[in-house]
Amino acid sequence: MKRRFFTLDVFTDTPLSGNPLAVVLDADGLDGARMQAVAREFNLSETVFVLEPKDPINTARVRIFTPGRELPFAGHPTVGTAVLIAEQRAPEMIGRQDLSIVLEEEIGDVGCIVRRQRGRTRASFTLPRLPLPAGEPPAVPDLARALSIEAGDIGFGGHRPVRLSAGVPFTLVPLNSIEAVDRARPDMAHWPDDLETFVYARAEAETALVFHARMFAPTFGIPEDPATGSAVAAFSGILPQAEGLGDGDHTITIRQGFAMGRPSLITLGLDIEKGGLASASIGGHAVVVTDGTLYL
Repeated sequence: MKRRFFTLDVFTDTPLSGNPLAVVLDADGLDGARMQAVAREFNLSETVFVLEPKDPINTARVRIFTPGRELPFAGHPTVGTAVLIAEQRAPEMIGRQDLSIVLEEEIGDVGCIVRRQRGRTRASFTLPRLPLPAGEPPAVPDLARALSIEAGDIGFGGHRPVRLSAGVPFTLVPLNSIEAVDRARPDMAHWPDDLETFVYARAEAETALVFHARMFAPTFGIPEDPATGSAVAAFSGILPQAEGLGDGDHTITIRQGFAMGRPSLITLGLDIEKGGLASASIGGHAVVVTDGTLYL
């Protein structure tokens, strides 16, 4: 059977940057094992399979796979798939108005808004689940060994290592300089099996919060990821307290993938009420790079 596929670069409006994503349309009839095999074949950080929705009011059902496992939720697959579906199904409409898309993911329904401005298409989505604690992070000396850095590199201001999940658990490790983020390297001799790690440092910015970040997940089959929306979703949980943000709306920019030559920009929106995180959104651009046919 012929099945259409596309690859996109996500969290960028420039081809050959951002985070690559494969999206297989017409995926009904493929079982999980076959999907996993296709994801290994593409060998990108994630591959999405688009199926008919269970609830006809929704746009599509999607399943998301890394080369090593299925995920209940992920950010760059959500943004990229929403952009692709909008461009395939309603290319003229997104040039005139925002388009609402609802994707059925394993975590639940994820509402997305797609828009095209000045020839560039972007999507944003509201987190289907706010971050929750996901256990204790490794001790600082163990994190330092695993990341090939010094213990003194870890922590700044109100930021300390934590482990949170907004669908996928991540260990969030603040580093006190961009240089330390760029220097970090997984040491597999000291890398725990369940250590999916998002390292970050505050970048200099005049008018907004900007963070420079990297993400390592070798146990997912991802040595390093150029842009990780699910990690940024978890990261949203620490910002109200660690940055002392007041009630209201806040916009944060995450710069990721620069060390890999795949620069990516992720926009994180926070709605804070009574000192706590009431809701959060993640957004960015995506651009189609290739299309083709799978014979499966």
